[in-house]
Amino acid sequence: MIPPLPDDSPAWLGRFNRCLDVLASLCRLLTGLSLVVLTVIFGWLVFGRYVLNATPTWVEQVALLLIMVIAFIGAAVGVHENSHLSVMALRTSVPVWVRNGLVVLSDLLLLCFGGMMAFYGAKLTLFKWGSSIPLIHMPEGLRSLPLTIGGGLIVLFTFGHLLRFVLGRDWRKDLIQ
Repeated sequence: MIPPLPDDSPAWLGRFNRCLDVLASLCRLLTGLSLVVLTVIFGWLVFGRYVLNATPTWVEQVALLLIMVIAFIGAAVGVHENSHLSVMALRTSVPVWVRNGLVVLSDLLLLCFGGMMAFYGAKLTLFKWGSSIPLIHMPEGLRSLPLTIGGGLIVLFTFGHLLRFVLGRDWRKDLIQ
């Protein structure tokens, strides 16, 4: 969750931040539920295989879908909360003006990366939508849909970072000053 903005910030920016926070919370809820379901179905797999002697074959296909949701939607939340992987050694050893440039460059690269994820993920999703996932009979495009959504969320969350930075309301000031 992004810390509150200063009192002199524009009202629309506060509403925008709250919307991003709500969206990130929904993503956290979705990834958390996916992790719980993943754990339960693997428990069912073990029970079915070793107790019932009847392996539920659908578990692997559903697990692959859930892992995609956890990985890509979870990564977008990491971008929102600025908890994604970054190298701080260089940033902390350079002057503030270089550090600010590195933060903006990092955000611009994330924006491009998220845009490519969304664009090419959408192409892949549409291409694969007509075929079916074996054993669960769902569209194959569901496998790449989390990639598309995660990329779009990365673009949105990174845009929020850049917008706050440009307006001088960046909550990451402890990283960049």
